[in-house]
Amino acid sequence: MKYINAKDILPNALVKELQNYIQGGYIYVPTNQLHQKRWGEISGYRQELQQRNQQIIEEFQKGSSVEKLSEKYFLSVYAIRKIIYKK
Repeated sequence: MKYINAKDILPNALVKELQNYIQGGYIYVPTNQLHQKRWGEISGYRQELQQRNQQIIEEFQKGSSVEKLSEKYFLSVYAIRKIIYKK
């Protein structure tokens, strides 16, 4: 995360008000929940996992065993079952 000097982006009155609470420290400003992305959405990893899980489900429906899928995808038998029976 890149730090930004408050003087560069905030009005002087707001900077002075913030200085009443903190001097020379760091403040984290959280994202508005309306604009917050879910885990993996920015990187695209969430979509990759969804595609992998769909592939696992399809292979199971075509007859692949849970044990074979576990070996193929390097996941535990428990994880494979969780994926298959979730939908």
